[in-house]
Amino acid sequence: MIAATCALLVPFAVIELWSEGRTRSERADEAQAQAAAVAATAASYLNQYLNGLDSMASALVRHPAVMTRDRARCDRLFAEALSHQPLLLNIALTDATGRLQGSGLPTGDTTLKMDYPTEVITLGKPVISELMIGQVTQKPTIILAYPVWDDAGAVVGALGLGVNLPQLQTLFNAIPLPDASVITLTDARSRVLARSRDAERFIGKVINESGAQPRDVAPEQIRAGLDGIRRYYGNAVVERGPWVLSVGVPTSLAVARSAPQWRRSFLIADAAICVALLLAIRLSTMMSTGINKVSAAAQRIADGDLSPPDVGTAPNLELARLQRAFTTMAASLRDTHEMLDRQIAQERSTHEALQSLQRQVVRQERLAAVGVLVSGVAHELNNPLQAILGTAELLEQNAALPAEALDDVSFVKLQSSRAREIIRNLSRFSSQQPGPPSTVDVGEVIAEAVQLRQRDLDVSSIRLEVEALTSRKVHANFTELEQVVLNFVINAQQAIESLGPGRGRILIRLADAGKKVRVDVQDDGPGVAPEDEPKLFQPFFTTKPVGKGTGLGLSVSYGIIESYGGTIGYQQNDWGGATFFFELPAAEGSPLRARSGDTTHTDDPASLLHRPVSPGV
Repeated sequence: MIAATCALLVPFAVIELWSEGRTRSERADEAQAQAAAVAATAASYLNQYLNGLDSMASALVRHPAVMTRDRARCDRLFAEALSHQPLLLNIALTDATGRLQGSGLPTGDTTLKMDYPTEVITLGKPVISELMIGQVTQKPTIILAYPVWDDAGAVVGALGLGVNLPQLQTLFNAIPLPDASVITLTDARSRVLARSRDAERFIGKVINESGAQPRDVAPEQIRAGLDGIRRYYGNAVVERGPWVLSVGVPTSLAVARSAPQWRRSFLIADAAICVALLLAIRLSTMMSTGINKVSAAAQRIADGDLSPPDVGTAPNLELARLQRAFTTMAASLRDTHEMLDRQIAQERSTHEALQSLQRQVVRQERLAAVGVLVSGVAHELNNPLQAILGTAELLEQNAALPAEALDDVSFVKLQSSRAREIIRNLSRFSSQQPGPPSTVDVGEVIAEAVQLRQRDLDVSSIRLEVEALTSRKVHANFTELEQVVLNFVINAQQAIESLGPGRGRILIRLADAGKKVRVDVQDDGPGVAPEDEPKLFQPFFTTKPVGKGTGLGLSVSYGIIESYGGTIGYQQNDWGGATFFFELPAAEGSPLRARSGDTTHTDDPASLLHRPVSPGV
C-alpha cells in the first residue's frame, strides 16, 4: 500500500519540479528584459551627456578667444569650463600642426603628437578618437574633437574634449540595478571604455574576441563577464561612437527571485505527500493485520503443518473472503498431500522392484555370455594344457636331460599350471564365487608379472620401470592379482605399439592410499578416447583390431578386484597416455612404510584424479 502511494506521488513530484523550472525560466526572462530596458535607458543617459558636451563645444568654438587662438584667455576659459565638467579630463585647443593654443590644465608650450587635430582640420567636422592615454593627463581617455573656424570661415584649429573614462560610470549611478549587475561601454573593437564596477581594472580589455561590429551584436546575451560572473546582458548601440552599451544582470538573480515561490510550492507539496503517506500507513496497517494471519498460516503449511488454520476477525470483507478461501485451500492440500504420499510410496516400491529385476536380468545375461565363453575356452584349452603338462612331467623324469633343459621344462610346467588357473578364475568370475584369499605381497606379484613380460617388452623397445613405495600386504589370491597386473601391462604395451615402432615407457607404481594399497600402471601411449571411457570395463568391449583382443581382460580384472572389496579405475596422466589402477584394503597388522619421495594418497574417493569406472551393461 505504501509503495503504491509512493508511486502515485511521483507525478506530483514531477509536476513540482516542472513548476520550479518554469518559474525559474520566467524569472530569467524577466531579468533578461530588465537588462535590455536598463541598457536602453543607460544609452539614453549617455547620449544626453554627449549632446551636452556638443552644446558646450559649440559655444566654445565661437568664443572670440578660441577663434583668435589667444593662449592666455583660452587657458582661463577652458579652466573655468573644466571646473563645471567633472567627467572631463582636459579641454585643449590645437592648431593644424598639433601645437597647443590653449589648455584647461597647465602644460606650457607643447605639441600634441596625436592624429585627431589633423583629421578634424582636414575633414572640417567633429570626430571621436580611439581609446588612448592622454598626452597631458596620462590617463585613459577618448577625445571629442570639434573644428574651429576663423572669421573668414577657414578651419584654423581643433578643440578637443578629453573624457574621463574611469569616472564615466557616475552617469549611471541613478539607474537602479540588482546587486552584482554591471554597465559596460565598449568601442568598435570590443574594448572596454567605461564600466560601472572596477573601471580602472578593466578599461582597455577586450570583451569579444570575434571582432563583431556594434550593430551586429545581439540585443540579448547570456555570457560570462570579464570578472567570470555569468549574466543576462541587454545591449544597446550608441551611434556616436559607434559603441555598445551593455547592462549585465547576474543569472543568479533568477534563482533568487524564484526561490520564495519554489519554497511555498515545496511546502505545499510536502504537506500533501505527508498526509497521503499517513493515510497509506493507516490503511496498510489495517490490511497487514489480516494478511499477516494468512501469511503465518501459509508458513505453517510450508513447514509441513497442514492442520486447519485459525480463522480470526478480518478488518474488511475482502480479507474475510481470502481467509475462507485459504482455509478451503489448506484442506484440499492436506487431502492431496496424503494421496500423493500413498501414490509415491507405491511408485517407489514398484521402481525398486523394477530396478532389482533389471539388475538381475542384466547380470544373468552377462553371466550367460561369459559362461558360454568360459565353456568354450575350457574345452579348447584344457586338453592341450593337459597334454603339455603330461609331456613336461615325462621330460622331468628323463635323467639324461641337462639341468638347463630341466629348468626350461619346469618353467613350461609352471606356466601351463598358471594358464589352467586363469581358466578356473574366469569360470569363477562368471559365477561370482570368490576364491580363497591369503596374505599376498603385492611387490612380489608385480615382480612375477614383470618377469613374464620383460622379454616381450625388450623386443618392442619399451622400458618398464617399477616404483615400490610400500611393503604392505593385502588379502587376495596371488594368481588373480598377477592376472590383473598382467592385463594392465599388456594393455599398456599394446597401446604403445599402436603408435608404430619406436621406444615407449611403462611405469608400475606401488604406494599407500590411506588404509589401502594402490597399484598404478602408467604408459605414454595414445590414451583412451573420452567416449570409450564409460565402456572400458564392460565384457567383450575392446578398441583393439579383430584378433588382437577379446574384451575380457579388464572385465575379468574388475570382477577380481571387486570380489576383494577393492576399487578399479582409469585416468589420464601427464605423459598423455593412460593410467589404470586398482586399490585393495591393506591386511591388518601390515606395517605402513614411508619412503623418501612417496606420493600421499587418501582414502576419500573424491581425491582420486578420476572416478572409478563401474562396468556398464
